[in-house]
Amino acid sequence: MQAVIQAGYGPPERVLRLAEIPVPPVGGDDVLIRVRATSVNTPDWATVVGAPYILRPAFGLRGPRRPVRGSDVAGVVEAVGSRVTDLAPGDEVFGSTGDRAGAFAQYAVAPAAQLLKKPAGLPFADAAASVMSGLAALVAMRDVAKVGAGQRVLVNGASGGVGIMAVQIAKALGAEVTGVCGTQNIEMVRSLGADHVIDYTREDFTRGRQRFDVILDNVLNHPPKATARVLAPGGNLMPNSIGNTGGLLAGLPRTARAALMGLGSTNVKLVTPAVNRENLAALLALLESGEVRVVIDRTYPLDRAASAVSHMLAHHARGKIAITVDGGSTS
Repeated sequence: MQAVIQAGYGPPERVLRLAEIPVPPVGGDDVLIRVRATSVNTPDWATVVGAPYILRPAFGLRGPRRPVRGSDVAGVVEAVGSRVTDLAPGDEVFGSTGDRAGAFAQYAVAPAAQLLKKPAGLPFADAAASVMSGLAALVAMRDVAKVGAGQRVLVNGASGGVGIMAVQIAKALGAEVTGVCGTQNIEMVRSLGADHVIDYTREDFTRGRQRFDVILDNVLNHPPKATARVLAPGGNLMPNSIGNTGGLLAGLPRTARAALMGLGSTNVKLVTPAVNRENLAALLALLESGEVRVVIDRTYPLDRAASAVSHMLAHHARGKIAITVDGGSTS
């Protein structure tokens, strides 16, 4: 099969290339998927460039131990493991490959427990692009912050993959939502249902008078103490785990400082999205109800996966960046 493999760390165009590799083996609890679409997430570009450097021993010192990137996946079941009884060849599914072989390929293996049947009306690209960002936003708002009616929620980085989903999910849960984004994305964020939109090029939200019950900080462009200043008493600050590319530590220092603040009077909570059928079903329900929609900035074919990763590295994408395989943009 064809797959995009990574050799070493560095600029995507230098270290990613299309190659022929064997189809991954299928374990007893696994599903082999003919990939129709995947998407680019923060762990993908972070692993490609090898940032933060301090984590390279975990990735692999000279190059990643797993050469194929991509975890979000949507496609058609090709084969199932011996213990899989509720999925069959021909089923259209979406979910995550987890720690199995990556999805930047014609075929990928995923645990059956991390897949859900895809409705016929949901395009493959939308389904794949919803997974990591959607589950991160869902878990952050519903489970970690326990957002409810009347709460004031601020999403910093409201035009990115997680931010777009978080604005919509917080609104669906009844919150009063403020999104922070650049000038060119104001109308788009408003169209998602945000009650208020702050243009970060003109206004610093950390210096405002408004106080928020929940702050989801996807950008880490302010010191944590400054962001925490606009928390309401008892409010929750949820910083992104990796904020910036490059450098020895990337965005980890600010995340660490935020975590240390959590030892004091500030409620700091990190988000670890759980990929399981229950959460996928909750996300799908929001998508099917129309309360949440997927926003895709650009779609690339598999042989241009390096360009897709580069586009995300530029930090100007409005929403998700999808990669399609064999015409996977349609349902």
